[in-house]
Amino acid sequence: MDYILPLLAISLFAYGLTVSAMESKIKRVERKLDLLLQHLGADEPTPAGLERVREQLRQGRQIQAIKIYRELTGAGLKEAKEAVDRLDGQGGAERP
Repeated sequence: MDYILPLLAISLFAYGLTVSAMESKIKRVERKLDLLLQHLGADEPTPAGLERVREQLRQGRQIQAIKIYRELTGAGLKEAKEAVDRLDGQGGAERP
């Protein structure tokens, strides 16, 4: 019975290392994909409905703009914030 807690701790530690390694691999694959798209001159399509996001930005409602962007694209919070920041900084001409 005394061995269960250390075994559980080791298992959780190993699981954490595995998740971290997978995240690193995913980031590398995403960077490579970005480079390929850039080399080919291909842009990601602009999501439909961005006018709603731009309208929120014009009204100074960045949080609402991020929320709508996430609904439209399924993006995570960080990705949506970065995209909305690009939209805001470029006067509405977003480049994903």
